[in-house]
Amino acid sequence: MNGSAQYPSLEARVVLITGGGSGIGASIVEHFCAQRARVAFVDIALEPSQALVQNIIARGDPAPLFIPCDLRDIRALQSAVAEARARLGPIRVLVNNAAHDERHTIERVTPEYWDDRFAVNLRHQFFASQAVSPDMAAAGGGSIINLGSTSWLVGQGGMPAYLSAKAAVAGLTRALARDLGPMNIRVNCIVPGWILTERQIQLWLTPEGERELLRRQCLKRKLVPEDIARVILFFAADDSSACTNQSYVVDAGWV
Repeated sequence: MNGSAQYPSLEARVVLITGGGSGIGASIVEHFCAQRARVAFVDIALEPSQALVQNIIARGDPAPLFIPCDLRDIRALQSAVAEARARLGPIRVLVNNAAHDERHTIERVTPEYWDDRFAVNLRHQFFASQAVSPDMAAAGGGSIINLGSTSWLVGQGGMPAYLSAKAAVAGLTRALARDLGPMNIRVNCIVPGWILTERQIQLWLTPEGERELLRRQCLKRKLVPEDIARVILFFAADDSSACTNQSYVVDAGWV
């Protein structure tokens, strides 16, 4: 995080991040804590989330509030939002990061599996936004940042339910931006390319895939979670106060 821009408007601002325990989400949590924001994050994974909190404390940044939550349970999500509000104050920034890019073939998809993939990758984004928007309206504005994916833009195969859900995030972003704009609530979508988290490296990165990545991207380097977190800081801060209703691709020029 050395060399990252500092945003004075983020200091002490209450930020809620979903899926913050690992990967891109963990980097987002770290970057907001480094801005000295008041950060809460939810995640289903206990051990990595608890370890993240301790690492941030050891670094000397303000400790984030970790709230265990399975985002498929909307009542649990609503309770987590209420807990974050009660302990930190009104939420001014929401980062809808949580997702799971589980591979699946057309043949194995059942109605139940389809619904579960949409619950994991899309549904919670709407209900988290619904839950925080009254805080933002009362405070005179806020920023909601949804995480999409370039996978549907490039027509990636092998996970049709995931691609469908991520494509829908773009539509949700535009719908919320229009409806919440009169309350000065900005809604944008960050669209990552292939970000090499530890999970991606362990499960999906092959020598062939790495060669394809470097061939397709305009920038010939691997992208890491920090590349996404830095962009999200900008869209959360007052510096982007005129930006809403947009999907911003961060993929080193692949699409």
